[in-house]
Amino acid sequence: MRILRLSTLMLGSALGAAAPLAFAFAQSTPAPGANAPAAGTPPQGALPQGANVPAAKPDPVVARVNGRDEHLSDLENLAQNLPEQLRNMPPNMLYPILIDQIIDRDLLVQRARKENLQKDPAVKHEMEDAADMALQNALINRAVAPAITEQALQAAYQKEIAGKPGEEEVHARHILVPTEAAADNVIKELQGGADFATLAKKDSTDPAGANGGDLGWFKKGDMLPEFSDAAFALKPGQFTTKPVHTRYGWHVIQVVERRTAPPQTFAEARDQLRQKAIQDAVQKEIEEARKGAQIERFNLDGSPVRPTDQAEPPGMPGAEPPPPGGKTP
Repeated sequence: MRILRLSTLMLGSALGAAAPLAFAFAQSTPAPGANAPAAGTPPQGALPQGANVPAAKPDPVVARVNGRDEHLSDLENLAQNLPEQLRNMPPNMLYPILIDQIIDRDLLVQRARKENLQKDPAVKHEMEDAADMALQNALINRAVAPAITEQALQAAYQKEIAGKPGEEEVHARHILVPTEAAADNVIKELQGGADFATLAKKDSTDPAGANGGDLGWFKKGDMLPEFSDAAFALKPGQFTTKPVHTRYGWHVIQVVERRTAPPQTFAEARDQLRQKAIQDAVQKEIEEARKGAQIERFNLDGSPVRPTDQAEPPGMPGAEPPPPGGKTP
């Protein structure tokens, strides 16, 4: 909101040059699970009757602004959304600055309410949007947090990666030319004993040509299907005897080596597993929300959407990989 943005700028000037970029806390979304209960704290209602309830963490008041209390937990939540280098500042340096910001924010909010700005239609709409976003984030955070614990990621690794054979890879070169006839000529020269790397440097229009057409190691899914199918059909030392056509032109491909890549270690796969866990959890939450929902779609002029209106516009397929030389056919 505008008030928080102003507070952010003020805080930036207080901390110096690094702060304007760092203190975007007013617009940042807490990391999934950031506000979840501490490890080992049972959820509310989980303890049997009569059980010893852990003592609540002290949460003293750190500021009072016209009767509104601000607590230590408010500072901690604010600090939690800061960049790491600022979170690591000593609390006795960071927290007084944050207290000043909270005080300034409260004073401005109270003044705005006194002037009934919350009743302004534009402000009211913005406040409703902010409330909706907070609810959405709370629901998503609740769904995502259990899926990205170290224990959950380790379990996913054991299930999906550990103990399974690695994916096949090839180390290949290619020569890219604009016409099929030019590719045929390259093949004839190779069959006559010409050196592949030399021809790539001379004839290829792909950036990899400067490096003898070398594309390094890649998996089948890294390239366009027609390119991968041709490359993975070759044995080491072989080259394609027919030009391979993709949307980038005509290719002559040579496989240098083949191998089965070792399975990823947990450390190598962790970020990928975490991202997948987040996506899966969010998608599951969306699917649950859609069950039984009544959804109507309308065109931009307000007229009902017909089934044909929802077809994918021409020329807008899903993302495609780039061409081979930039490691992207």
